Amino acid sequence: MKTREITNGVNWLGAIDWDRRLFDSLIPLPDGTSYNAYLIEGSEKTALIDTVDPPMTDTLMGQLEDVLRIDYVISNHAEADHSGAIPAVLAKYPDAKLLCSKPAKAILIESLAISEDRMRVVEDGERLSLGDKNLQFIYTPWVHWPETMVTYLEENAILFSCDFFGSHIAGSDLYATDEGRVYEAAKRYFAEIMLPFRAQIRKNLEKLSTYDISMIAPSHGPIYQRPKFIVDAYDKWASDRVKNLVVVPYVSMHGSTRKMVEYLASSLMERGVAVQQFDLTTTDIGKLAMALVDAATIVIGTPTVLGGPHPTAAYAALLANALRAKAKFLSVVGSYGWGGKSVETLAGMIPKLKVEVLNPVLCKGAPNEETRRALDALSAEIEKRHAGEIVSNQSRVPA
Repeated sequence: MKTREITNGVNWLGAIDWDRRLFDSLIPLPDGTSYNAYLIEGSEKTALIDTVDPPMTDTLMGQLEDVLRIDYVISNHAEADHSGAIPAVLAKYPDAKLLCSKPAKAILIESLAISEDRMRVVEDGERLSLGDKNLQFIYTPWVHWPETMVTYLEENAILFSCDFFGSHIAGSDLYATDEGRVYEAAKRYFAEIMLPFRAQIRKNLEKLSTYDISMIAPSHGPIYQRPKFIVDAYDKWASDRVKNLVVVPYVSMHGSTRKMVEYLASSLMERGVAVQQFDLTTTDIGKLAMALVDAATIVIGTPTVLGGPHPTAAYAALLANALRAKAKFLSVVGSYGWGGKSVETLAGMIPKLKVEVLNPVLCKGAPNEETRRALDALSAEIEKRHAGEIVSNQSRVPA
């Protein structure tokens, strides 16, 4: 694949991974992904920002075939999908220096066996002259690793943001022209890897707000020629504000829990509360993660298995806990045969969530009229709590 010019002296390099469907052996990639690197050629020096995932090394090296000199290789993030081809690049350019943040140095040495004498740490705010082009390095810790930084090209006001503002999309568009598609992919990306670090992301958004940014070039997905589009989205997603939405991940063995979930969903909708329902045996966990960005309440539906929750329902609780979902309330519904401790077990799996646990609804065997009355009561309680939370949200939003 050929390089693509962004502006004079600035080119996109990298690879489009059309067929990849799983990331980190966990995250679904329904649209594939891309690994973006950027070549900055100044009047005196040349810098390469990030590289590609190891299996795509040959693609990058082919793009560099006619590049006679690289003075600096900049590692914004040490994770393999960005740094994996660094050893090959350093081997081709023996005089090149690898630049990275202070926390990244040890990670790169340990994971890539790079000689320390090939590396130089850059400080937060440090500037680097390439002649007629100047780069500035900005530390952005926990977006989404502790060592992450971004690189800012001053003359063109381009922010090379690495994972910050990224999206997993394999496509032919260099720029984010289909904003609807990109918005959904970027929200999925945020939900799956950024959601746990909302507080740090807010700090980094504030830090970057002092820069004049005309273009954002991430390491995954298309380039943003309209930065406000993605910055505003991140501002919303990283906030603590929630929507009048209940997310119901559930699993049902013999149909009883499914009936309870469907009745609760209908009762909530009658009260004007939005619902997103996920059958955990078939759902795309990326879609569930996206819903957790907005939901005010999580209701886990589970049958009792050997005295505890179904393992798949336990996985949903662990996922919500790992992502540190914004939800304010949580409840459990489900059926059991002779007893158990599903509620206590699930509650113990979410120590990172700042939720109030609302009265669970459990029934022995199939749901009956008493069960339905209890589900209506839970629905009414959720409606009441959401009304108070949404009003509180609105009072915290500046006019």
